[in-house]
Amino acid sequence: MANIKSAKKRIKVIKTKTLRNKIIKSSLKTTIKKFLAAVESGNVEEAKVSFTATVKALDMAASKGVIHKNKASRNKSKLALKLNKLTA
Repeated sequence: MANIKSAKKRIKVIKTKTLRNKIIKSSLKTTIKKFLAAVESGNVEEAKVSFTATVKALDMAASKGVIHKNKASRNKSKLALKLNKLTA
């Protein structure tokens, strides 16, 4: 356990940030799964709506620093390919 006041504060701050990051990552995974489920079912309209929500969630997570911007870009590209394959 930390003895210095600033170290104690850092422990508290890290706990809250870790919790926030877990929540954002979990919701991100959920939106991706919803999109993939829509693609699997072949529902184009639902997939398009879900795709925009997923892209928004990826961008938000990248802007908050939860995931790296290149990972967000890579995931968006991968999901866009699946959507394009479905609509083609």
